[in-house]
Amino acid sequence: MDLMEKIVSLCKRRGFIYPGSEIYGGLQGFWDYGPLGVELKNNIKKEWWKSMVYQRNDVVGLDAAIIMNPTVWEASGHTQAFTDPLVECKSCHHRFRADQLVGSQCPDCDGQLTEPKIFNLLTEVYLGSTEPKTKTYLRGEITQGVFVNFKNVVDSSRVEIPFGIAQIGKAFRNEITPGNFTFRSREFEQMELEFFVKPDENEAERWFLYWRQMRIEWYEKLGIKKENLRFREHSLDERAHYARKAEDIEYNSPFGWKEFEGIHHRGDWDLSRHKLTYKDYTPWVIETSGGVDRATLFFLLDSYSEVGDRVVLKLHPKLAPYKVAVFPLVANKENLVNKAKEIYKNLKSVTVTLTVTFDDRGNIGKRYYAQDEIGTPWCVTVDYQTLEDDTVTVRDRDTAQQERVSVSQLDSFFASKLN
Repeated sequence: MDLMEKIVSLCKRRGFIYPGSEIYGGLQGFWDYGPLGVELKNNIKKEWWKSMVYQRNDVVGLDAAIIMNPTVWEASGHTQAFTDPLVECKSCHHRFRADQLVGSQCPDCDGQLTEPKIFNLLTEVYLGSTEPKTKTYLRGEITQGVFVNFKNVVDSSRVEIPFGIAQIGKAFRNEITPGNFTFRSREFEQMELEFFVKPDENEAERWFLYWRQMRIEWYEKLGIKKENLRFREHSLDERAHYARKAEDIEYNSPFGWKEFEGIHHRGDWDLSRHKLTYKDYTPWVIETSGGVDRATLFFLLDSYSEVGDRVVLKLHPKLAPYKVAVFPLVANKENLVNKAKEIYKNLKSVTVTLTVTFDDRGNIGKRYYAQDEIGTPWCVTVDYQTLEDDTVTVRDRDTAQQERVSVSQLDSFFASKLN
């Protein structure tokens, strides 16, 4: 079984990610995040928002609507340029992106392919209670919500250029060939920064390089191995219609080096198309655009390890769905179970950042292994010594080493570990 198969199996088995509407056969390109998956994904978004907004004084946040006036997409150029080349097999009628095929035959049945046709990725949606309904689109990127609110943000806050607007939200693309698990989906989430600068090449280049470095360091600090990350600059003929310059942060995945964040110099494309200015000029934009779902997948892939007969997700503690698991040593001893539940409740009430779970199923060894597999950094075990001196065993996920810690010191112990 290769790594992708192992990750897909683990995600389903442990409640990270399920196929969307699975009981009715699913729908290609749509995925549901289970109890652990939603925690991991939320933790990634929290860390991004903390680094991009809370820890800076030059960035503010926004949450724009998913559906906008269709004129937005005409002005931005998406109705004309947001396209992929589509080919169809004349035998099996499967459809593919022409730019991702090697050779001129169908990869599924070796049949003959049609000539490429231009296919727009915007997902149409119709609004209204009577016919004819108004055609608009589910947003194909979250970016335009920032640009159409540029004047609102400037007028209602104290921002001055250079400044940024950050946003996290859902986007939708009618992908021709979704695949590689959650990597290429039709519904996905983005975390983006639009950073506005003066229209000056030196200034734009300085900020481009700054954000380029900031973004790759963010992934490294949260545990992705440096050797699995690289930059790749877009050639002139592959840049998006809005980009003056573009580089991708790529991850060395089981299905090749793949992009999961882009740094783009958008120039004045967007604000000029929407006829928006700042004082007496039109700002330029440096953008960082990351995929939440792709980042989630790559954090899972990068953290997966097998230690003997143990599967261990070595997720950074800040990203782990649960930070701490609390166990009674023996599940049928009432005094141990009651003490463990007391510690569990106390830890849960300490801080919302310390997500805690309780487990008294099966033997202690199986409980440790189960927590290793979902990435829980620390396990607290209540044993007979706990009843005597109010200390517990704290086990480290990555080393399997244990140490005794006073119950009264647990909250500060874990706080220091997380920080």
